[in-house]
Amino acid sequence: MTTPVCTGASRAATATAGHHPHTPYASFSSYVRARGPVLLRTARSLTANPCDAEDLLQTALAKTYVAWERIEDHRALDGYVRRALLNTRTSQWRKRKVDEFACEELPERETLPAPDPAEQQSLHDAMWRAVLKLPDRQRAMVVLRYYEDLSEAQTAEVLGVSIGTVKSAVSRALGKLREDPELTPVR
Repeated sequence: MTTPVCTGASRAATATAGHHPHTPYASFSSYVRARGPVLLRTARSLTANPCDAEDLLQTALAKTYVAWERIEDHRALDGYVRRALLNTRTSQWRKRKVDEFACEELPERETLPAPDPAEQQSLHDAMWRAVLKLPDRQRAMVVLRYYEDLSEAQTAEVLGVSIGTVKSAVSRALGKLREDPELTPVR
């Protein structure tokens, strides 16, 4: 024999309906056994965590149990429980802990130290020297692709070559740039 979840509600329902003490609970139990898996899927669709979904369903079922005798059309129980699930989830969402606090001043952002302009210029110059060492055709493709920001198709169209030619030439050019000794400290 199982004990009712809410004994006060069970006694009140029994007193008003004049039923045997376990009749409403037995009907409620059979409903939960039959529809529990479907209702749990509904609860899982409302929460990200399966454990939270089980808690949500338990809360909604407790509310349903308390109102069991007041529900006139037991064919609409699924709708009642779903509404209880939604209302409970909405209440939980509204009561959630807020980790952000309004303040009068904005917190200062951590700023990274600005790069040294001399180092940037040195890197820029080293890169251009390395690009100038490339064969004319590879240099043209690298400049169009990475300095002019053209797509492979646009670069191929400008130079009158196929896209495959652009891909292979740029790949070889980047390989040469990776091997350039002047650019080694940058990596």
